[in-house]
Amino acid sequence: MRYVFIGGIPTAGKSYLAKKVADALGIAYFQTDHWRDDLQSDPETRRWVDFFWNQDEEKYWRETDCDQQWENLKNQSEAFWPAFSKKIKNIQADNQPAVFEGVNILPHLARRDLDFPGIFLLGESYEKILERNKKEPRWGKSEFLQEQEAKAFWSCERMQYQKEAEKYGFKTFNDSFSAKNELLRILKS
Repeated sequence: MRYVFIGGIPTAGKSYLAKKVADALGIAYFQTDHWRDDLQSDPETRRWVDFFWNQDEEKYWRETDCDQQWENLKNQSEAFWPAFSKKIKNIQADNQPAVFEGVNILPHLARRDLDFPGIFLLGESYEKILERNKKEPRWGKSEFLQEQEAKAFWSCERMQYQKEAEKYGFKTFNDSFSAKNELLRILKS
């Protein structure tokens, strides 16, 4: 295998894991989150680039249930996916081995459009998710809001990723160590 992807919840350690695997094998890794800025100028995707940041966060967490939260993430991911999958295909066309990682790599999109395997990282515990969220806040402007976001990642998005990953035949992992071993096994086979 020359390519692998890592999807999963924010703060689960996807970037850390992608870098570890890429370094171990001497290959490139790409964070799809870094490709979002390129989408700011496209009217089709601009709305979704800053979708969460354009919300009143406190109101969002108070009024948005788990199903709607997942629907928002799906809509964002599907809006980004044509550009992301094109970038992935361009990297593959260069025949450059790589690890791709990002929140917006959802199981149904990966199954439909990627011709290589991957895994989904779901996080070890709520406490670790919260710790990472506080260290590098994604959205939360206060500790209370960072806690709300961490709860949503852990108790909502995590379950949705797991359910969809299982539906489409992808393995899920709670910890980076087990996930790293699986990714190395895939890439070395």
